[in-house]
This record gives sequence, C-alpha cells and structure tokens, in this order.
Amino acid sequence: MSQLSHFDESGASRMVDVGAKPVSERVARASGCVAMSPETLRTILDRKVTKGDVLEVARLAGIMAAKKTSELIPLCHALPLDCVTIDFRVLDDQTLGLEATVRVQARTGVEMEALTAVSVAALTVYDMCKSLDRGMTLGPFVLVEKSGGKSGRYVRGGS
Repeated sequence: MSQLSHFDESGASRMVDVGAKPVSERVARASGCVAMSPETLRTILDRKVTKGDVLEVARLAGIMAAKKTSELIPLCHALPLDCVTIDFRVLDDQTLGLEATVRVQARTGVEMEALTAVSVAALTVYDMCKSLDRGMTLGPFVLVEKSGGKSGRYVRGGS
C-alpha cells in the first residue's frame, strides 16, 4: 500500500478525495528569486525595460498562474481562490526576491498555487528581460509557510 496520497493501492494515479474534509481557511506563502546583473535590476526598478513595467506584468502573470494551477499540475484540485498577492523586494544589487501568498476557504490547501504563482512571476521577469541579460538565474522556489487543514501550520525552518 502506498503512503503517497496521489496513488491508490495498485499504484495507479488518482486525485485525492477531499469531499469529506471540512472547509477551512487555507493560506500558503512561497518565495523565490531572480539573480541578474546589477544593470538589469536597475533597469527593472527604474521601469525602463522597453517591453513595459516588468514587476506589474510579472505580478499579473503570477496571479493568473495561481488561478490556473489545476490546469498545469495534473492532480491539483480546481479551487475558488479568495486572494493572490505577489510582492517583490530587492535582496541585493543583483537579486530580486519574489513572494506569493494565496488564500482560500476550501477542503484542500493552496501550496501548489503559491509555488506556481511565484515560479511564473519569475519566469515572466526572465522573459521580459532576456534581451538585456540571458544569464539570469531563477530560483530556488520554496514553500515558506502554510496554514489550515488537518496538518495545521508549517513554517520553513521553524515552528
């Protein structure tokens, strides 16, 4: 018998049945970064990339991606998300930090939605700036925190 919930006793893939679980508030936060040349980061922050405002386009892409997660990850449930936010911060002169927070009232969590949002936002930064800096590095992308549901609260590296 498999201990992985996305496989049945015979090893066949399955979507986990969450129908009997109670609805509760679920929140997940994921982060990642994009490393680039200092010149590229300055160009982004000064809003001088010819394709447009990189951070706002990346924010929209991340929000849209969170809403489409079940279409991208085969066994994810489609969830009516209540809120998706994407935030950016400069970590140093060549690193842009990204953080996605996703909130829902549902029977299953939104960890995959948060990770998808932050990953697609970072990919969008790369896409919009690749003509300036093809050497950009994406990641790592990690779950920072999640709350709600039977497993309760998780905080990366702590309690």
